[in-house]
Amino acid sequence: MKDNIVKWLRSLGPGMITAALVFGPSKMTITSKLGAVYGYSLLWIVIAAILFMAVFTAMSTRIGIATNQSLLSTVRQKWGKPASFAMGIGVFLVSTSFQAGNSIGVGISVGELYHTSPVPWIIFFNLVGISLLFFRSFYSVLEKTMIFLIFMMLFSFITTFFWAKPDASEVFKGFTTPVIPEGSQGLIIAFVASCFSIVGALYQCYLIQERIRVRPEVRNGRNDSVTGIIVLGVMCAIVIICSAAILHPKGIAVNSATDMAKALEPLFGNNASTLFLVGLFGAAFSSLIGNASVGGTLLGDALGLGSNFSAKSVRYLVALVMVFGAGIAVRFGKLPLELIVFAQSVTIFVVPFIGTALYMVANDKEIMGEKVNSPLVKVVAGVGLVIIFALAIINSKELFFNNPLFK
Repeated sequence: MKDNIVKWLRSLGPGMITAALVFGPSKMTITSKLGAVYGYSLLWIVIAAILFMAVFTAMSTRIGIATNQSLLSTVRQKWGKPASFAMGIGVFLVSTSFQAGNSIGVGISVGELYHTSPVPWIIFFNLVGISLLFFRSFYSVLEKTMIFLIFMMLFSFITTFFWAKPDASEVFKGFTTPVIPEGSQGLIIAFVASCFSIVGALYQCYLIQERIRVRPEVRNGRNDSVTGIIVLGVMCAIVIICSAAILHPKGIAVNSATDMAKALEPLFGNNASTLFLVGLFGAAFSSLIGNASVGGTLLGDALGLGSNFSAKSVRYLVALVMVFGAGIAVRFGKLPLELIVFAQSVTIFVVPFIGTALYMVANDKEIMGEKVNSPLVKVVAGVGLVIIFALAIINSKELFFNNPLFK
C-alpha cells in the first residue's frame, strides 16, 4: 500500500508542472472576477474546462510515452518542416509575449506584501529563475520547485476558503446547475480559453519525455497527468468560491488579482491578505518559470537545436524568454496593448493547429501503437477540438473587428 502511494506521488511531476504553469496571475484575475461579479453561478464551467484539458493532457502524455522523438519531430515527419517550424515559433512568440505578465505578477505580489516597489522583486526573481537553469538536472529541479509552489498555493487558497465560510448549498448549486448570467459570455470565454490550455497540454509531451530521459524506468510505470489537472481545477474553483463569498455580496469589483488581496484585509485582517498574496506569488513565479520553459524548449526544437532540458542551447533560450519578459515588465510596468494584441493574434492561428496536430497524432495507430486514442477519447477530444476552433473564431472577431487598433 505504502509503495503504491509513493509510486503514485512520484508519477505526478509532469501533470503538476502543467497545472502550475497554466495557473498564473491572469487565471487568478479571471477566476476572482467570475466569483466577484457572478457569485457561485459559474462554478460549473470549471468542470467543463478541466474535462477537456485533462483529455488533451492525457493524450499528450501518451504521445510522449509512445514515441521516441519530440512532438515537433513527429509533426515534421507527418506534415513537413514548415508545419513543425510554425508550431515551435508560434508557441515561442506567445510564451514570450505573455512572460511580462508573469514577471509583473511576481513583482506586485511581493511588493504588496512588503509595501515596496515591484521592480527589485521582478529583477530578483527572474534572476532566481535563470539560476535554476544552471543545475545539472534542470528537469528534477523544475519538478520539485513546481510541486512545492503548487502546495504553497493550495495551502494559501484553502486557508482563505475556510476564512470565507462559503454557503455550501450555493456552492453545490453552482457546480450542478449550469447557467449563463447576462453579460458573462466574455468572462466564460476568457476562462475556458485560459484553463483549456492547448499549449500547456502540448508541453506535457515534452515533460514526460524529459522525465523518461532522466529516469528511463518510468516509461512503463504509472504516469499520472490527470491529478495535476484536477488540482488546477480545484484551485480555480476555490478562488471563485472565495470571491463569491467575500466580494460578491459587497459588490466589490476585481480588476486584478491583487484587488482580491486588498479586499480581504479590511474584512478579515492582514493575515488573510498576506496568505492570498503568497498564493499569488506562487501562481506568478510558477508561471514565470514554466512559461519560459515552454517557449525556450519549443523554439529550440523548431530550430533543430534539440528539446532536452540538459542542452545548453535550450537553457539559453529559456533564459532569453525570462530576460525579455523582465525587461518589458520593468520598462512598462504592464503588458503593452500592442504586445497583447500580437500575442492574441498568434494564439488565434497557432492554437487550433496545435490542437489538430495533437488529435491526429494521437489517433494514428502506426505512431501510437497500443497508446492510440480509444473511441471515447476520440469523441470527447473531437468536441474539445470544435470548442478550440469556436474560441478562435470568436476571439478573431473580437480582435480584428472590435479592436480600436484595427479600425
